[in-house]
Amino acid sequence: MTLFSAVPTSYAVSPDSGEHWAVEGAWPVAVGIHRVPLPLPSDVLTAVNVYVIEAEDGLVIVDGGWAIEAARSVLEHSLGLLGAGFGDIRRFLVTHVHRDHYSMAAQLGEAYGAEVALGAGEKPTLDLLNDRARPRMETPFFASLVNAGAADLAEQWNRGEHGVPNQSVWRYPDTWFEGDHVITLGERSLDAVHTPGHTAGHYVFADKAARLLFAGDHVLPTITPSIGFTMPPAANPLGDFMTSLTKVRALPDLMLLPAHGPVAPSTHDRVDELLAHHEQRLTRTLETLEGVTLTPFEVAQRLSWTRHERAFDELDLFNRGIASLETKAHLDLLVARGEATRSSTPAGVALFAPASHHAGPSEPPEEEPHAHEHR
Repeated sequence: MTLFSAVPTSYAVSPDSGEHWAVEGAWPVAVGIHRVPLPLPSDVLTAVNVYVIEAEDGLVIVDGGWAIEAARSVLEHSLGLLGAGFGDIRRFLVTHVHRDHYSMAAQLGEAYGAEVALGAGEKPTLDLLNDRARPRMETPFFASLVNAGAADLAEQWNRGEHGVPNQSVWRYPDTWFEGDHVITLGERSLDAVHTPGHTAGHYVFADKAARLLFAGDHVLPTITPSIGFTMPPAANPLGDFMTSLTKVRALPDLMLLPAHGPVAPSTHDRVDELLAHHEQRLTRTLETLEGVTLTPFEVAQRLSWTRHERAFDELDLFNRGIASLETKAHLDLLVARGEATRSSTPAGVALFAPASHHAGPSEPPEEEPHAHEHR
């Protein structure tokens, strides 16, 4: 994720609480809706926001957090501030399958009988995670990192604390979201809008009457959502993401309720910033290819990263991998636009060149070997 907003995530105060956005609590964002930040087991992102909606027959929660004991305890305490507990949860509306959004929803749904709903586009991911015949012995992104020319990073990711997936914590949802549709929660209606890009089955939920967008990781106020960090890999994830941003831009201007970061006043303003950012990034990526043929890893090394314009080698291990995958997503979109060509080495490493500089036979983005899990 590339930082570029005016206020960095580490200092951002959310207007609903008047505190740093990750401070624990059940912060009211609208009548009958509370934002509950839950801790994450890493320093990359300190917390994930879940949103508690008071419905006629109990609580509906947008996203569920990561299934770790610290997050479960914070959620239990925060619900207690509202005079409720886990048994009052009737439904989880999960924006996408990444484990900081899905895994605790799946766990609590099974334990307490709450319905868990997830986009149908995430089924291939869960099929991989539930394939008990193929125990996972490597990072789910091993094949993608190798394809991007970052085999050494893939090996290092394997040795990370959360590198190899724990298949025991995953299950299928009770309900699959299909297409755009309306979810009725008593007197409240949510437009469920399919927004592929960050993941294939990502959804946002628009409460037009209350002027709110539960945005998951599709629109974030202080960082750009990671692109290319999903399994199985999509052919053109950045193209999907930018198309989905345009789709959200066509909705009314709503208050942004993000999964990471503070509540923000305008979805339109932030979508415009995200689209402009990626166009600028595409230009810089294409300029890096001038007269040469490079792997995504080599292109990423030549670009600067974060708001501080850091060199690639200044990034930590996790973010070097994310940067390599995101650079590949930008290169794939340049190929789709006809501005670059793609070929492969005999070992299956992707090579990119400007459209005027042919390194070999041009290929469409191929299906990479399947890997097995998300963040």
